[in-house]
Amino acid sequence: MDKDAFTLQAIRQDLIDNNLQAKAIIQDILNSRTSIAELEELNEAGRSKLSAIRKSIERLDDWARDTADTALANEVDDHRDQFSKTLQAFRKANVSTMLEIEKANREELMAITGESELRQRTTTRARHNQGSLVSQENDVTEKMLAISRHLSETTQKSAVTLETLVASSQNVEATSDELQHTAGSINMSGKLLKKYGRRECTDKMLLFFAFSLFLACVFYIVQKRLF
Repeated sequence: MDKDAFTLQAIRQDLIDNNLQAKAIIQDILNSRTSIAELEELNEAGRSKLSAIRKSIERLDDWARDTADTALANEVDDHRDQFSKTLQAFRKANVSTMLEIEKANREELMAITGESELRQRTTTRARHNQGSLVSQENDVTEKMLAISRHLSETTQKSAVTLETLVASSQNVEATSDELQHTAGSINMSGKLLKKYGRRECTDKMLLFFAFSLFLACVFYIVQKRLF
């Protein structure tokens, strides 16, 4: 019994720890505005914590079903609701951060383009050397191409990340529906067992009264014949 209580407490502690760490990662994602690479690292860590939370909830649900503990079953439902909210916050944080990173990259591209135009006008008015102008334009063009490639990679990675999040959300929703259906079936089975238990008790009482009546009749007949 002490071992069971210790295991149950360990599952609950894992849920608390992983929830706190998942929320911290979500906050880090919201504060991250540097690069997609950093965002992907945070995403990997966040998905790992969400997976750990889901497994702990499944273990707690198995425990509740094995012990038919109603209070524990209600606790599992609360953890499922909290997990759903955490997953939604994780998805929103990713979308928001990706949009901010893409916006920053576009602004950088526009700034370089504006700088190129300004340099070209200044060079024309000052009649700088034609070779210097070509070199500067080539440098700017290379920067623009590099940023354009980076934006393209960012968009592709954003799409992959969103697909992963959508797939994770669908799996969580499917698991939640299946668990709720299973919980309903278990509750119905419990009610039927209680009903049959009461009926069995009533049958035993009727059988006892019938047997008592039979003994009384036998005693009466024997008494009449003997006396």
